[in-house]
Amino acid sequence: MHVQVVLFDGFDPLDVIAPYEVLYAGGSASDGAVTVELVTAEGPREVISGTGGLTLRAAGALDLERADVLLVPGASGRVGEPGEVPEEEVGAGEWKRDEFIPVLLGRTLTTELPALLKQAMDDPDITVATVCGGSLVLAMAGLLEGRHATTHHLGLDMLDATGAHAIRARVVDDDDLITGAGVTSGLDLGLYLLERELGPRIARTVEELFEHERRGTVWRAQGMAPAAL
Repeated sequence: MHVQVVLFDGFDPLDVIAPYEVLYAGGSASDGAVTVELVTAEGPREVISGTGGLTLRAAGALDLERADVLLVPGASGRVGEPGEVPEEEVGAGEWKRDEFIPVLLGRTLTTELPALLKQAMDDPDITVATVCGGSLVLAMAGLLEGRHATTHHLGLDMLDATGAHAIRARVVDDDDLITGAGVTSGLDLGLYLLERELGPRIARTVEELFEHERRGTVWRAQGMAPAAL
């Protein structure tokens, strides 16, 4: 399983590093059955996060021929109040410190990333995973209509407004789309990917190494629908 974690300017570092470390450890625990790298739609480059200008280097380009899993993080910046961010600013301009998160997410729509993500979503052999606002990147690109997904709790209404079925859960499994909620859910999402693809013993080994116990139940559209309580 080769995982490409997709960086964009303004990304949230914890959305990236948490699943990256989990998956990298899973590769070590499985004698190389998992590999993971940082990429961008544009190719190798330094990518500035939205947290204090912290920079990570993407070593490669997003490559749908190589990727089994694409993992899209969210953005780090100012949340803002409803109506505080002028619509004309969303997706406009170049990166600057302490920008609004909707502006950072919207700017991804002006890059090659949405077209590449659409190709990935259309390919049954590729799983697309997201952490936090990463699902909003997909939703804003019109790729989640009718799909079950989650995001940070502050973005659930926006996710629902795009036509997705917004689920308030830590991790949501919708077949070839796996989404995580807030930033620390990247740990749980990474562990779930290991469990789903390599089995519970590998996932448990990494969970124990990181001294992290996963939270909640992974939501799937399966089984009986609950009655009103």
